[in-house]
Amino acid sequence: MVVDKKKLQEACTLILEAIGEDVEREGVRDTPSRFANAWEEIVEGYRTSDEKIDTVFDGENYDEMILVKNIHFHSLCEHHMLPFTGVAHVAYIPRQKIIGLSKIPRIVNKFSKRLQNQERLTMEIADKLESLLHAKGVAVKISASHMCMQMRGVKKEDAQMETTAVRGLFRTDARTRNEFLQSVS
Repeated sequence: MVVDKKKLQEACTLILEAIGEDVEREGVRDTPSRFANAWEEIVEGYRTSDEKIDTVFDGENYDEMILVKNIHFHSLCEHHMLPFTGVAHVAYIPRQKIIGLSKIPRIVNKFSKRLQNQERLTMEIADKLESLLHAKGVAVKISASHMCMQMRGVKKEDAQMETTAVRGLFRTDARTRNEFLQSVS
C-alpha cells in the first residue's frame, strides 16, 4: 500500500481552511507537506512486510515463559484519528521454535502503526505470534492512554485502558497466567 502524499496534503489544506487558518501564513505554509510526511511514517504498519518479523529459530527444547516487557508504542484511534500511546508486554511459551528478540517489538509496531483500537491491537499481536510459533501459549497485555478520552469528550487525563489476550497455556493454566500477570504488574 502506497501512501498518497498529494491527497494527504490536500486533506491537510482543507482542514486548515475549515478551521479558519491562513494557509499562506509562514508558520503553516509548509504544514501540508510536513503532515503528509508524518502520516506516511505514522501508518507504516500497513506496509510492513512479514519478512521483517517472521524470523524464527530452533528453540533448543526451551519450554519456559519468554517475556519482552515495556515495548512502548504509539497508535491512532480509528474513531477520532487521535493518538493513543502505551506499553505492550508480550510473552510466549515455545513449543519447538523461538523468535528473534527484536521481532516481538517489530510485531507490536506492525499492528500499532495503523488506525487501530486497543482491543484489536492486543489480539492481532497475540494471533501473529501464535501463528508464527505454534507456541504452547501466548499472552499480551497492553496499557495505554488515549488522547480521544483525555483532550476531548470526558476529558479524563489520568485514565488508562488495559487489555489482555491469552492463548493456550496462558488461558487454560491459572498459574501460568498469574505468573505472566504478576511479571507485568
